[in-house]
Amino acid sequence: MKILHIETSSKNCSVAISDGDELLCLCEEVSENYKQSESLHTFVQWALEGAKITLQDLDAISLGKGPGSYTGLRIGASSAKGFCFGLQIPLLAVNSLETMIEPFLNKGYDLIIPLIDARRMEVYCANFDGKSGEMVTVTEAKILDGSSFQKFEGKKIIFVGDGAKKAKEILEISTAEYDDTIFPSAKYLIKKTCDKLNKKEFEDVAYFEPFYLKDFQGVKKKKSE
Repeated sequence: MKILHIETSSKNCSVAISDGDELLCLCEEVSENYKQSESLHTFVQWALEGAKITLQDLDAISLGKGPGSYTGLRIGASSAKGFCFGLQIPLLAVNSLETMIEPFLNKGYDLIIPLIDARRMEVYCANFDGKSGEMVTVTEAKILDGSSFQKFEGKKIIFVGDGAKKAKEILEISTAEYDDTIFPSAKYLIKKTCDKLNKKEFEDVAYFEPFYLKDFQGVKKKKSE
Protein backbone atom coordinates (compact mmCIF):
# COMPACT_ATOMS: atom_id res chain seq x y z
CA MET A 1 0.00 0.00 0.00
CA LYS A 2 1.91 3.03 -1.29
CA ILE A 3 0.87 6.29 0.41
CA LEU A 4 1.88 9.90 -0.28
CA HIS A 5 1.90 11.99 2.92
CA ILE A 6 1.70 15.80 2.76
CA GLU A 7 2.17 18.20 5.69
CA THR A 8 2.14 21.96 4.97
CA SER A 9 0.48 23.44 8.05
CA SER A 10 3.64 25.12 9.39
CA LYS A 11 7.02 26.51 8.31
CA ASN A 12 7.97 22.91 7.53
CA CYS A 13 7.02 21.88 3.99
CA SER A 14 7.11 18.10 4.36
CA VAL A 15 6.43 15.18 2.01
CA ALA A 16 6.87 11.47 2.65
CA ILE A 17 6.22 8.21 0.83
CA SER A 18 5.47 5.05 2.75
CA ASP A 19 4.69 1.45 1.94
CA GLY A 20 2.13 0.80 4.63
CA ASP A 21 3.84 1.89 7.84
CA GLU A 22 7.37 1.71 6.37
CA LEU A 23 8.91 5.07 5.48
CA LEU A 24 10.44 4.94 1.99
CA CYS A 25 11.45 8.56 1.46
CA LEU A 26 11.16 11.94 3.19
CA CYS A 27 11.68 15.42 1.73
CA GLU A 28 11.19 18.42 3.99
CA GLU A 29 12.51 21.88 4.69
CA VAL A 30 11.78 24.43 7.42
CA SER A 31 11.63 27.97 6.04
CA GLU A 32 10.74 31.20 7.79
CA ASN A 33 9.16 32.37 4.54
CA TYR A 34 6.67 29.49 4.18
CA LYS A 35 7.81 28.06 0.84
CA GLN A 36 4.98 25.54 0.34
CA SER A 37 3.85 27.09 -2.94
CA GLU A 38 7.40 26.93 -4.29
CA SER A 39 8.52 23.60 -2.84
CA LEU A 40 5.59 21.22 -2.44
CA HIS A 41 5.38 19.75 -5.93
CA THR A 42 9.16 19.57 -6.24
CA PHE A 43 9.28 17.66 -2.94
CA VAL A 44 6.54 15.30 -4.17
CA GLN A 45 8.58 14.60 -7.30
CA TRP A 46 11.76 14.03 -5.30
CA ALA A 47 10.00 11.77 -2.80
CA LEU A 48 8.53 9.64 -5.59
CA GLU A 49 11.95 9.35 -7.22
CA GLY A 50 13.54 8.49 -3.89
CA ALA A 51 10.95 5.79 -3.26
CA LYS A 52 11.40 4.56 -6.86
CA ILE A 53 7.70 4.74 -7.67
CA THR A 54 5.43 6.92 -9.83
CA LEU A 55 2.21 8.77 -9.08
CA GLN A 56 0.29 5.94 -10.69
CA ASP A 57 1.67 3.53 -8.07
CA LEU A 58 0.01 5.42 -5.21
CA ASP A 59 -2.90 3.83 -3.37
CA ALA A 60 -3.85 6.73 -1.07
CA ILE A 61 -3.03 10.30 -0.08
CA SER A 62 -2.52 11.37 3.52
CA LEU A 63 -2.73 15.00 4.64
CA GLY A 64 -1.93 16.93 7.79
CA LYS A 65 -5.23 18.80 8.00
CA GLY A 66 -4.23 21.52 10.48
CA PRO A 67 -4.56 23.65 12.47
CA GLY A 68 -1.82 25.97 11.30
CA SER A 69 -0.98 28.37 8.50
CA TYR A 70 -4.12 29.21 6.53
CA THR A 71 -2.23 29.55 3.24
CA GLY A 72 -0.11 26.46 3.87
CA LEU A 73 -3.19 24.38 4.61
CA ARG A 74 -4.95 25.56 1.46
CA ILE A 75 -1.94 24.65 -0.67
CA GLY A 76 -1.59 21.21 0.89
CA ALA A 77 -5.29 20.43 0.71
CA SER A 78 -5.62 21.59 -2.90
CA SER A 79 -2.71 19.40 -3.96
CA ALA A 80 -3.94 16.38 -2.01
CA LYS A 81 -7.45 16.68 -3.43
CA GLY A 82 -6.06 17.12 -6.94
CA PHE A 83 -4.03 13.92 -6.65
CA CYS A 84 -7.03 12.04 -5.27
CA PHE A 85 -9.34 13.22 -8.06
CA GLY A 86 -6.79 12.56 -10.79
CA LEU A 87 -5.73 9.14 -9.54
CA GLN A 88 -9.11 8.08 -8.14
CA ILE A 89 -7.62 7.16 -4.77
CA PRO A 90 -8.82 7.89 -1.21
CA LEU A 91 -7.85 10.79 1.04
CA LEU A 92 -7.04 10.42 4.74
CA ALA A 93 -6.53 13.41 7.03
CA VAL A 94 -4.77 13.66 10.40
CA ASN A 95 -4.71 16.48 12.94
CA SER A 96 -1.33 18.19 12.45
CA LEU A 97 -0.77 18.45 16.21
CA GLU A 98 -0.68 14.64 16.33
CA THR A 99 2.38 14.60 14.08
CA MET A 100 4.42 16.44 16.74
CA ILE A 101 4.14 14.05 19.69
CA GLU A 102 5.58 10.74 18.45
CA PRO A 103 9.24 11.49 19.32
CA PHE A 104 8.23 12.13 22.96
CA LEU A 105 5.93 9.19 23.66
CA ASN A 106 6.96 6.83 26.47
CA LYS A 107 9.76 9.15 27.55
CA GLY A 108 8.42 9.66 31.05
CA TYR A 109 6.17 12.65 30.34
CA ASP A 110 2.70 12.83 31.85
CA LEU A 111 1.57 15.15 29.08
CA ILE A 112 2.87 16.26 25.69
CA ILE A 113 1.48 19.63 24.60
CA PRO A 114 2.16 20.77 21.01
CA LEU A 115 2.04 24.53 20.52
CA ILE A 116 1.82 25.87 16.97
CA ASP A 117 2.63 29.57 16.84
CA ALA A 118 -0.27 31.77 15.76
CA ARG A 119 -0.49 35.56 16.00
CA ARG A 120 1.02 37.53 18.87
CA MET A 121 0.70 35.45 22.07
CA GLU A 122 -1.75 32.97 20.57
CA VAL A 123 -1.06 29.30 19.88
CA TYR A 124 -2.94 26.31 18.52
CA CYS A 125 -2.72 23.49 21.02
CA ALA A 126 -4.08 20.26 22.48
CA ASN A 127 -2.97 18.00 25.32
CA PHE A 128 -1.83 14.42 24.71
CA ASP A 129 -1.21 11.59 27.15
CA GLY A 130 2.55 10.97 27.38
CA LYS A 131 2.19 7.18 27.21
CA SER A 132 -0.74 6.36 24.96
CA GLY A 133 -0.57 9.45 22.76
CA GLU A 134 -4.33 9.84 23.20
CA MET A 135 -5.64 13.37 22.78
CA VAL A 136 -7.13 14.34 26.14
CA THR A 137 -8.40 17.84 25.27
CA VAL A 138 -9.93 19.34 22.16
CA THR A 139 -7.76 21.34 19.77
CA GLU A 140 -8.08 25.05 20.53
CA ALA A 141 -6.65 28.49 19.85
CA LYS A 142 -5.28 29.74 23.17
CA ILE A 143 -3.88 33.11 24.21
CA LEU A 144 -0.92 32.54 26.52
CA ASP A 145 -0.35 34.37 29.78
CA GLY A 146 1.59 33.63 32.95
CA SER A 147 -1.18 31.48 34.40
CA SER A 148 -1.74 29.30 31.33
CA PHE A 149 -1.46 25.55 32.01
CA GLN A 150 -0.78 26.33 35.69
CA LYS A 151 -3.03 23.43 36.70
CA PHE A 152 -0.29 21.08 35.48
CA GLU A 153 2.26 22.31 38.03
CA GLY A 154 3.94 19.22 39.51
CA LYS A 155 3.32 17.06 36.45
CA LYS A 156 6.12 16.21 34.05
CA ILE A 157 5.10 17.91 30.83
CA ILE A 158 6.80 19.04 27.66
CA PHE A 159 5.71 21.82 25.33
CA VAL A 160 6.79 21.20 21.74
CA GLY A 161 6.58 23.26 18.56
CA ASP A 162 7.51 26.76 17.48
CA GLY A 163 4.99 28.17 19.96
CA ALA A 164 7.01 26.69 22.83
CA LYS A 165 9.53 29.52 22.52
CA LYS A 166 7.14 32.25 23.62
CA ALA A 167 5.54 29.87 26.13
CA LYS A 168 8.89 29.37 27.84
CA GLU A 169 9.26 33.12 28.27
CA ILE A 170 6.05 33.58 30.27
CA LEU A 171 4.81 30.27 31.72
CA GLU A 172 5.44 29.68 35.40
CA ILE A 173 5.55 25.88 35.58
CA SER A 174 8.63 24.56 37.34
CA THR A 175 8.20 20.98 36.05
CA ALA A 176 7.82 21.89 32.36
CA GLU A 177 10.28 21.28 29.54
CA TYR A 178 10.29 23.00 26.15
CA ASP A 179 11.39 22.04 22.63
CA ASP A 180 10.77 24.70 19.99
CA THR A 181 12.58 22.80 17.20
CA ILE A 182 9.65 20.48 16.49
CA PHE A 183 7.33 21.07 13.52
CA PRO A 184 4.52 18.96 12.05
CA SER A 185 6.14 16.39 9.75
CA ALA A 186 4.86 14.03 7.07
CA LYS A 187 6.92 11.15 8.49
CA TYR A 188 4.76 11.23 11.62
CA LEU A 189 1.55 11.04 9.59
CA ILE A 190 2.32 7.44 8.70
CA LYS A 191 1.25 5.56 11.84
CA LYS A 192 -2.02 7.43 12.32
CA THR A 193 -2.79 7.21 8.60
CA CYS A 194 -2.38 3.43 8.63
CA ASP A 195 -4.75 3.22 11.60
CA LYS A 196 -7.33 5.25 9.70
CA LEU A 197 -6.75 3.22 6.55
CA ASN A 198 -7.45 -0.04 8.39
CA LYS A 199 -10.70 1.47 9.72
CA LYS A 200 -11.55 2.91 6.27
CA GLU A 201 -11.87 6.40 7.74
CA PHE A 202 -11.69 8.19 4.40
CA GLU A 203 -12.50 11.84 3.74
CA ASP A 204 -15.08 13.00 1.22
CA VAL A 205 -12.68 14.50 -1.30
CA ALA A 206 -15.28 16.76 -2.90
CA TYR A 207 -16.26 18.45 0.37
CA PHE A 208 -13.09 18.16 2.44
CA GLU A 209 -11.79 21.37 4.03
CA PRO A 210 -8.68 21.74 6.21
CA PHE A 211 -9.03 22.30 9.95
CA TYR A 212 -8.45 26.06 9.88
CA LEU A 213 -9.73 26.52 13.46
CA LYS A 214 -9.92 30.29 12.81
CA ASP A 215 -11.01 32.42 9.88
CA PHE A 216 -8.33 33.85 7.63
CA GLN A 217 -6.94 37.17 8.81
CA GLY A 218 -5.21 39.06 6.03
CA VAL A 219 -2.94 42.06 6.35
CA LYS A 220 -4.31 45.23 4.81
CA LYS A 221 -1.86 47.10 2.65
CA LYS A 222 -1.49 50.81 3.22
CA LYS A 223 -2.74 53.01 0.43
CA SER A 224 0.07 54.73 -1.40
CA GLU A 225 0.07 58.45 -0.88
